[in-house]
Amino acid sequence: MTVALQESRKRRAPNLREGSAGLATGEGSKKPPEKAQAKLSTAALVSAGNPWPLVVRWVQAEQAFNFALYSRHATAVTLLCYEQKDPVNPVFEFRFQYPAHKTGSIWHCRIPAGQLGGAMFYSYRVEGPHEPDRGHRFHSEKVLLDPYAPSVFFPPDFNRQACSQPGPTDGRAPLGRLPKQEPETIRPEAGPRHTCRDAIVYELHVKGFTARPNSDVTPAKRGTFAGLIEKIPYLKDLGVTIVELLPIQQFDPQEANYWGYMTLHFFSPHQQYSHGEAFEEFRAMVQAFHAARIEVWLDVVYNHTAEGGEDGPTYSFRGVDNDSYYLLTHDLRHYVNDTGCGNTVRTGHPAGRVLVLESLRFWAQNMGIDGFRFDLASIFSRAADGSMGVHEASLVAEIGFLARLGNIRLVAEAWDISSYQLGRGFPGMAWLQWNGCFRDDVRSFVKGDAGKVGALIRRLYGSDDLFPDGLQDTRRPHQSVNFLTAHDGFCLYDLVSYNGKHNEANGHKNTDGCDSNLSWNCGWEGDVDLPEAVLALRKQQARNLCALLLLSNGIPMIVAGDEFLNTQRGNNNPYNQDNEITWLDWARLEQNQEIYRFFKLMIAFRKAHPSIGRATFWREDVKWFGTDGPVDFGHDSRCLAYMLHGASVDDDDLYVMINAYWEDRNFSIQEGSADEWRRVIDTARPSPQDIFEPGEDASLESPNYLVRARSVVVLRRDREHEPI
Repeated sequence: MTVALQESRKRRAPNLREGSAGLATGEGSKKPPEKAQAKLSTAALVSAGNPWPLVVRWVQAEQAFNFALYSRHATAVTLLCYEQKDPVNPVFEFRFQYPAHKTGSIWHCRIPAGQLGGAMFYSYRVEGPHEPDRGHRFHSEKVLLDPYAPSVFFPPDFNRQACSQPGPTDGRAPLGRLPKQEPETIRPEAGPRHTCRDAIVYELHVKGFTARPNSDVTPAKRGTFAGLIEKIPYLKDLGVTIVELLPIQQFDPQEANYWGYMTLHFFSPHQQYSHGEAFEEFRAMVQAFHAARIEVWLDVVYNHTAEGGEDGPTYSFRGVDNDSYYLLTHDLRHYVNDTGCGNTVRTGHPAGRVLVLESLRFWAQNMGIDGFRFDLASIFSRAADGSMGVHEASLVAEIGFLARLGNIRLVAEAWDISSYQLGRGFPGMAWLQWNGCFRDDVRSFVKGDAGKVGALIRRLYGSDDLFPDGLQDTRRPHQSVNFLTAHDGFCLYDLVSYNGKHNEANGHKNTDGCDSNLSWNCGWEGDVDLPEAVLALRKQQARNLCALLLLSNGIPMIVAGDEFLNTQRGNNNPYNQDNEITWLDWARLEQNQEIYRFFKLMIAFRKAHPSIGRATFWREDVKWFGTDGPVDFGHDSRCLAYMLHGASVDDDDLYVMINAYWEDRNFSIQEGSADEWRRVIDTARPSPQDIFEPGEDASLESPNYLVRARSVVVLRRDREHEPI
């Protein structure tokens, strides 16, 4: 909810003349006011400084701040500095002078700290043409946040609505914080790096993970970075090795996007997620994860900003240099909206590229981040003019080079509204990618759709159709991040509980969100008066989906709460639901302990068998079967079996039987004798018979196995039985 719009403040000193060094003084007065006198006295102390880096930087040797702002089309720039007690009226102003304080497209100066009047915050006024038909939207009345500010301060009267309207925004707009006058903070130690064998990605929302009282997190730390630290033992017990945090870069707290996909500032953690000082708390969280041998990945949004479309607020980029930071239509009047969020960052332009690269460098080096998942990464393939330059995507190559220097993981969501580059279509050769085809094909098969056996084989094998390993274009199965659910769409329980979306709470009359969910409610929509038999089938389907995800070559990703059947009540697009719809209900962990146990043991099973998640495809180590012979690829076939030999990776053999049909099917084990095999998993059996602890698996009495309707069975054979 936005704060009520108050009467716009007038700019302090509307009539200005320039002092000898470009400082503003009151025009027409015989004697300048006290503050103006102070400003005049600093004129000789202001130097040109350096145009790089693009940030306000503390220069220890000179006890001064170096300011640098990129704006190619600006005609004038004024620096404003504020005391903490008054974030409305600047205590110090400095008007940059051309050519002394401008190099190329960068405006810069260096000012001794003692001359800033005790200021703690700063901003800019940027003058230039306001000509929307030429792509320029300068507003000299607007107070603008430095895109590279060390952190953000929201004044008490911060107001998104005021920043979206004409007129001054003094006291209503976010400000930058001046950096501390001390040496740079010690950087966190590097975290672990997990292989395709033991990488288990766990997507979570910082607030939603611990916001409820039943999360058992200290009340003051619920919904914060500090709260996550208290849940590390839980994640370790489950087997998680990588946490992927939904966006935590500072987003607009008044935009009502709970997920955080409306970034306002790319260089600071979201303050509303901190129990104490945000930067220190975030670093402490990262170090705690690293100490637990868990990597930290960030879901980052560099494809658009919180400023939205033409009717959105002017916080920063729009007023600093609209044409450089945003993609515009050919007539330059409107924003290209390939993101669905009102604007698209012009990442093909040097301004956009440097912003992304500097932000990534900061999070990796200064905050200890181990990997990045890039929202709508296809935007990076667009050239400066907006055209799709797939083979000349310079930013993708530059990010890749930066990642190699820092041993950083890169994950692409390889599509946007107008392009789909999943697999080899994405120009980042070594990048990992969210595999939307895995999600759709496995969902469809488990649901019982016809003609999906061939597609399931592809996904289990590692999606070699998307990531081929031919001589000229050699890719790897672990480039596929396999997932069945994500923050966007149904969670696991809702996937097996609802045929259609139920998004009424979002306020769009259920018109938002995806209509094609490939879900099945097991014969009963929702949870009201739910029959026990339906609930049992839902749990069985959840085990099936978990088993296939963790048996597939590639890197698996699980969404927080799926392991204990958390529900969002059928809402498949709860982007604006900062409430109990999206906050994990930890009571369901107690209610569904057997599902948690299945997930935990299934994760452990995958880690214990290196033959599953490999650096290469299974190739000759796998054999595919039907129920009692070759694979039936017919339209009505819903059964599949395969034998995965483990000798080449010093592992046991595995035999997997999958029946997505609604009736039982008898499978003949087509390799080895019955006494060689032991049953580890049968999703149709009640807990704890559905999956055994290591060393407790059951022997077989016959080479024929009745695979119940809609179930998955996994057998294990000791490596000593491998034929010589």
